[in-house]
Amino acid sequence: MLQILQDLESAIGGTAGLSPVVLVGPGLVCVIAGLFIWLGGLGFRKLLLPTAGAITGAVCGFFIIGQNLISVVFSAAVAAGIATILERLFIAILTAALAAAVAFVVLAGPHIEYAQKAAALRPAEMSAQGKAISVRKSADIMKDYIIDAGQKIKHAGLQMSMHHWAIIMVLALIFLVAGVFLWRLAMALCCSVLGTILIFAGMILLLLHKGAVPVSIICSKSSYYATAFIAMIAFGTIEQLLLCKHPKTHTARRRRIGKNKEESGQTKEGWRTS
Repeated sequence: MLQILQDLESAIGGTAGLSPVVLVGPGLVCVIAGLFIWLGGLGFRKLLLPTAGAITGAVCGFFIIGQNLISVVFSAAVAAGIATILERLFIAILTAALAAAVAFVVLAGPHIEYAQKAAALRPAEMSAQGKAISVRKSADIMKDYIIDAGQKIKHAGLQMSMHHWAIIMVLALIFLVAGVFLWRLAMALCCSVLGTILIFAGMILLLLHKGAVPVSIICSKSSYYATAFIAMIAFGTIEQLLLCKHPKTHTARRRRIGKNKEESGQTKEGWRTS
């Protein structure tokens, strides 16, 4: 899967011709949002779940329903509503989806074709006369790349055998059931995974803007970065479970304090009337 990003890295040649807004803006947003979700997603799930639902729905609408604004907005609104109304069910579905995505990345990797499709991604065409192209043109180039990457992923899925899909479905079912009964652990794990992915993605975009080759470095030291990725996920999950308190704990504590005050008031009133 990293080869798809490596295609972009080699094609745009350090992003000399792309507008900085296309990479720096999304890169900063990904890093900041990733840190927030990685360390505190469980505590702000009322805000995070509708947002995650909207993003998931928008992505599905873009790649599955149609590559137009209406399908993206409609699917995002529906998914956000489901995430808000059926909170725990959405957490279980999100956990299963992440498990299926990880399994797909592992199993579909050998089937992905790495041929570059968009000629517009060539450095010579992007930086004509040494000048950066416009923001709109840069956004169109990135859109073409995203569509091309989606086509490669679809092609990889079609090349996979049935037993690979069976493995993915079984893992998704296991994590779906676990997400229903262990929803706090599932939510913390999902937030940690999503936050870590956003941090890595944001740093890659920022380094690409600086002319570095972060994807090639990750590929050359895949075991090291895989270990760092897993360690970040584990740390984020444990940190959220320990520091993001269960809402029922606060409710029970408030009820207990209110009950103690009520009993204290009744005791004083009984002493005065006796």
